[in-house]
Amino acid sequence: MEIENLIKKAEELSRKYSVPYYEVRIAKISATHIEMQNSHFEDISSNMEIGIGVRAFDGSWGFSSANDMRRAEKAIEIAMKIAKATKGNSKIYLGDPVRDNAEIRVKKPFSEVDLEEKIDLLKELDSLLIGENLPNRKIIYGDGTKEQFYFNSIGSEIRTAIPRIRLSFSVTAKKGNNMQTYWKVLGGTSGWEIIEGVDFEYWASFVKDKAKGLLNSSLPPSGEFDVIIDPELAGVFIHEALGHAAEGDAVKNGESILEGKLGEKIAVEELTVVDDPTLKGKFGSYPYDDEGIKGRRVEIIKDGILKGYLLDRETTAFFNLEPNGHGRAQSYNYQPLVRMSNTYIEPRDWSFEEMLEEVKNGLYLIGDKGGQVDIANGTFMFGAKEGYTIKNGKIKTPIRDVALSGKILDVLKNIRAIGKDLKIEFPGYCGKGQWVSVDDGGPHVLTRALVGGLL
Repeated sequence: MEIENLIKKAEELSRKYSVPYYEVRIAKISATHIEMQNSHFEDISSNMEIGIGVRAFDGSWGFSSANDMRRAEKAIEIAMKIAKATKGNSKIYLGDPVRDNAEIRVKKPFSEVDLEEKIDLLKELDSLLIGENLPNRKIIYGDGTKEQFYFNSIGSEIRTAIPRIRLSFSVTAKKGNNMQTYWKVLGGTSGWEIIEGVDFEYWASFVKDKAKGLLNSSLPPSGEFDVIIDPELAGVFIHEALGHAAEGDAVKNGESILEGKLGEKIAVEELTVVDDPTLKGKFGSYPYDDEGIKGRRVEIIKDGILKGYLLDRETTAFFNLEPNGHGRAQSYNYQPLVRMSNTYIEPRDWSFEEMLEEVKNGLYLIGDKGGQVDIANGTFMFGAKEGYTIKNGKIKTPIRDVALSGKILDVLKNIRAIGKDLKIEFPGYCGKGQWVSVDDGGPHVLTRALVGGLL
């Protein structure tokens, strides 16, 4: 069914069922995914998918989707029927109609690169990762472009086209019963040019050396220490520990430690935390969210004061705040939820060397190795890829299998120094019942937290 006819049909069905608001997303997704482990291809796929997702609102949401556009009209009707049947008393932000064509342009589209060339890239990288006492290596490549047309009952018509690419590779080193893994990830809202700009020989050698080095590292000490965290770990910490707590639905549902704290000082004055989907080239960037709201930079914390939440249409109305375009869905067959985009700590003016001089007995922790957070009671635990002890301002013994834990607000208030070396280049996927692309980062940060070993 042509778009114009579908828009007219949605208007007719809205009148028929007396539904005050609806929105429709029609997405065309082209994607390639390749996985390789120890020179063996585990998955090679190149797919195209077209589908429709519909939401209707009458005090509560009705949702329906279809992966066959011949069922588009039926999906609209079902969403409206559900909205009427489950009529509630919630409110949503409507705003003014928007008409736009927003495309993230690239230098070299994925469509101009043969699948064979992408496969050859993984073969070459795999050969670079081979080494003595390195029994396992894994490479995962993915690229895709999502073209989406969005329209709603207030007259918005928005076309977006967003490319994304991500490449991760890892090696596992082994000595006796000790096995250690190290990895590198790169990606963004970019074309193939991001691949052409990478020195794979350097990064393959770097990852192998790191994995082998961890075999000879010591287990960490336990206790409360001054800790310097690198930009990657700082980004993951601020994403997991603070970003999720600032998502409007968690606050609205009473599941966040930030509930009722807008305008309060919750961190040191030097700390500013931002979520910004407008950053050029980052993995979590987008021009409009999946509710047709323009993505906007949000200062979650400004100079230590809690300034903002991340919002969708429903939480914008609930808190009576300005919309900021953070309603995101994994795909057309998912409903939008409040989600982060690119979350980071803004830099200050400390050098890494100046931070080291502040630490008499502490640790330097590098990289993200996963973890968990409870935003309701405000506790967290994260693993670091690697670390070092610090004695009297000097980096000393390398350590491994180290975890950082504590109470979120305590750690924010214990920050003593924030570096000037901002990095936002750690592309990943954030799970919250569905997966969306995100990026995070920061400069080096000196704080105080509990440290122990990973189980």
